[in-house]
This record gives sequence, structure tokens and C-alpha cells, in this order.
Amino acid sequence: MTGRDDIILEYLAETGVALNKRGLEINLSSDGYDISYSTIKRRLPKLEAAELIEIADPSGPWYRITEKGERYLQGEADLRDEPEPNA
Repeated sequence: MTGRDDIILEYLAETGVALNKRGLEINLSSDGYDISYSTIKRRLPKLEAAELIEIADPSGPWYRITEKGERYLQGEADLRDEPEPNA
């Protein structure tokens, strides 16, 4: 996981909303985070493969944090033993 991953997960957890890639970029930017669309586009499939986020609505797709993602942020899910998914 990267620091950018944590920012994405924290944002989804704090807001409790489901967002698409562009929505994440716009909202993170307006909150002062410097994460590019290309980074978001590259990292979301990895977060999904690690089961930290899920697709809430495939029409976007719209992403939301999972229970595992919440546990990861709370320090209850250790991902060090899990290989980073290739996406």
C-alpha cells in the first residue's frame, strides 16, 4: 500500500460516500490533496483487488470502502503478508 492509497481510503471512510474516479479526483483536490487522476486510476484496481474498496454501482463504476478497508485504517487488518495485486 502507498500513502496515496491511505488518503483515498481515509477520504472514502470519512465521507461515507461512493465516488467514481473523477469524483475522487475533484473532491480530493478541493480538500487540498495532490493526487492525480492517473494515480487514482492506477491505484483503485489495486485497492479493489485487495478488497479494501468495492464497486457500489457498476454504472460508473462508483467505489466505496469495505469493512476490510475500515479495519485496515483502524490498524486491525494487516496487509503486509498479502502480496500487492497486479492490476
